[in-house]
Amino acid sequence: MSPSFHIRQATPDDVATYEKEPESVKATPKLLRESLFGSPACAYALIAFSGPVEAPGEPIGLALYFFNFSTWTGRPGLYLEDLYVKPDHRGGGVGKAFFGQLGKIAQEKNCARLDWSVLKWNKPSIEFYEKVLGAKSMSEWMGMRLEEEGIANLKTFA
Repeated sequence: MSPSFHIRQATPDDVATYEKEPESVKATPKLLRESLFGSPACAYALIAFSGPVEAPGEPIGLALYFFNFSTWTGRPGLYLEDLYVKPDHRGGGVGKAFFGQLGKIAQEKNCARLDWSVLKWNKPSIEFYEKVLGAKSMSEWMGMRLEEEGIANLKTFA
């Protein structure tokens, strides 16, 4: 039985405004087009649509990723920044299909790792990642972040 959805690489025409809180999101359609389709692109996206390739329906999911590099492995890695599947399409294999596509891309690019973050409270996703995908949590690593003001403050060290 063929799935009731399909996944493909995003195109510039797929960029849209975030529907729920457009005033809260800094990622405008213009910025997304520059980042995803500029030269060089700094990120990539896969989009899942309801229906087969021949008759695509509505967008039902997104996987946004980019490549990094590991000094430990001496090879590139693929970092999954965002994975989203509309609630009414969860449990239908879309998430697994996204990871299948990401795994294929990672192998084609000779990536040693596929990494992503998950919020500690997101138990259903953590269970999926561990039990279905066989992913391991990296409890020995702690995420660190500087946002725009912190980045600007780094000039005092230059």
